[in-house]
Amino acid sequence: MMFVLGLLSKAASLLATGLGLLLAWAVYYQFSTTKMPPGICQPLKIRILHIFLTMAFGLGHILWKIGICSEFAFIRIITDGLPSKKDEKLSIKNTYFEDVPVRIYHPKISSPEKRKGILFFHGGTGVIGSIDAYENMCSYLAWKSDVVVVSVGQHLAPEYRYPMQFCECFTATEFFMKNAEHYGVNPTDIVIIGDNLGGTLAAFVSQELVKRKDLPKLRAQILVGPFLQALDFNLLSYQQNRFVPIVSQEFLVNYLLRYITKNKTVVDFAIEETHIPEDRKKKYHKWLNSDNIPMKVKQRGKYTELQPPTNPFDNIQCLMKAVAETTLSPLLAEDAVLQQQPDTFILTCEFDVLRDDGLLYRKRLEDNGVRVSWCHLKDGFYGVLLHFNRWFLNFTFAQRGVDSVANYINSL
Repeated sequence: MMFVLGLLSKAASLLATGLGLLLAWAVYYQFSTTKMPPGICQPLKIRILHIFLTMAFGLGHILWKIGICSEFAFIRIITDGLPSKKDEKLSIKNTYFEDVPVRIYHPKISSPEKRKGILFFHGGTGVIGSIDAYENMCSYLAWKSDVVVVSVGQHLAPEYRYPMQFCECFTATEFFMKNAEHYGVNPTDIVIIGDNLGGTLAAFVSQELVKRKDLPKLRAQILVGPFLQALDFNLLSYQQNRFVPIVSQEFLVNYLLRYITKNKTVVDFAIEETHIPEDRKKKYHKWLNSDNIPMKVKQRGKYTELQPPTNPFDNIQCLMKAVAETTLSPLLAEDAVLQQQPDTFILTCEFDVLRDDGLLYRKRLEDNGVRVSWCHLKDGFYGVLLHFNRWFLNFTFAQRGVDSVANYINSL
């Protein structure tokens, strides 16, 4: 018994030491790699939160490396948070639209007429974020604006690869539009909302609906801190907010690549031979072939032919082509498509690397005759909706941001 207690005591001591070292590293990393600009909302709270998130990413990476969990499992648990207390004013139901998981928030009070419908696409850089993470925000919108909210649980990368999420969001939209009346919603009064990378999905769906004459037109689209182009990561907002927590320039670009492809660096592409166009690879194979190497040289060790990746976006040529397409860069859509976009509300934050994506899309839409409303949070940073009413994750600017969204919905 004493032996077991001794082992437990040593294990606890090692764990405490490990966590202490991890905390020290996170504090050092926070102060050496980030900058807190004047005017940002609750700077001390941001630093504390960022330190603990850095620890969570570090601990999650360690657990992944030793085979305890998948790469992002731990940080997903942290960001999803504790289960929210169910709002008694709402009927909340988990279901599927086709094969896409959704959660429906329906006000319990009866309405004399069909309500507005909201389709919400969550953010989280494509690798984190979920229906649960945005539970409080969706509940708030449902009762504040007296609308039916459908929160779409598109799957996450890298387990589910791009462009699966775009297909899921469009499938959910199509299903909801065709069956809106079943959920007490006017099919001509549907609004889509997207948060950061969910804003990419929302803009994509809105543009794709232009091609579908068999579906009702959207009443409006709401893009909150949206990611709208993958060509220029050195816009003014990227440069001004390069080292601003919680999402820096390097963090965003890194996780965007993880969203699209398993490769992260030029070195990865080169080692896996995914920097060569497939047509040229076939042409050069007759010269770059181990059959041409003398047998006496080949006898030392084994030679294994590298298997080509099954995902086309793991080839850097395909990847570069993909980032210029309107799925990942809806800001680059043709004027003819933008002219058919619905009324739009864009929310931007001063200290967000994605700020200028929203501003540039606003300009393009207005130039094409689309009515655009704009809200700018001067003290806000990345992840407005994710920071709404979530214990320590909550920030004051998030309440103002969500209220501006609710007020816009009420004005339609």
